[in-house]
Amino acid sequence: MVDPLSEVIALLQPRTVFSKIISGAGRWGVRYSAFEQPSFCTVLEGSCLLKVEGQEALTLEAGDFVLMPATPGFVMSGFEPVTPSYIDPKMTPSPAGEVRHGRRSGRADVRMLGGHFLFGSPDASLLVSLLPVLVHVRGAERLSVVVRLVREEAIAQRPGRDHVLARLVEVLLVEALRSAAEEILPAGLLRGLADDRLAAAMRLMHGEPARPWTVEELARHAALSRSAFFERFTRAVGLPPMEYLLAWRMALAKDLLRKHDLAIATVAERVGYGSASTFSTAFSRYVGQPPGRYARMQ
Repeated sequence: MVDPLSEVIALLQPRTVFSKIISGAGRWGVRYSAFEQPSFCTVLEGSCLLKVEGQEALTLEAGDFVLMPATPGFVMSGFEPVTPSYIDPKMTPSPAGEVRHGRRSGRADVRMLGGHFLFGSPDASLLVSLLPVLVHVRGAERLSVVVRLVREEAIAQRPGRDHVLARLVEVLLVEALRSAAEEILPAGLLRGLADDRLAAAMRLMHGEPARPWTVEELARHAALSRSAFFERFTRAVGLPPMEYLLAWRMALAKDLLRKHDLAIATVAERVGYGSASTFSTAFSRYVGQPPGRYARMQ
């Protein structure tokens, strides 16, 4: 059975992990500008406040895990009122040791493992738009084990490090998003997959992207009327069914054009177009350039 979540993560191509220990004590606060790359944080001990742009403030406690697939601006602080110090993560060099905020001596009020990684796909923005802005998980033991393995592998220089890290980050993403699926979710991929009837239709679209699907046919597989399926899918996923299918086909087409020496007609056939010209027109309209030029640029 096709797993849409695994397929999306595979196309994102997560890789190259950077991590560091962060601690805070006394009166402290930092405001990060938008980073736009995926980042994560797990609280090792103590607690602090997190306020992400457009989201409600959170109290993070020991054992909590946070994932932001396209990190927006955020403020992290202790519980005392403070004007946070500004940090631009794109300009600040990665520190060699532990990062300490607030009081420099004595026991820290909170210690965290923070980190970020990169998505290898140049089409990451499309796929990330289907994921929650913020994933907050509490008490997920499996997730804490994966985070520890990521940390250990990131600081070691053992043979095969990059390959192991790439696989671990994939597992990290899956575990975090699985856990998020148990919560009340915004519109997107996870909310769609949490609905059994919509998930059946999504698995079909991912499993046979070249098939000439219609809303009526997908609705029948979801055991819903056409209108009920269209409304339910659009509300849950954030895109109408045919727009979601188009987005997925274009993501697959980009991947094929980047990684394989295939004729345009072959790519067109694999993603559901009857001719190279029809595909080229649709691709150019969606991407902003013809598939041949896109492949050469990649």
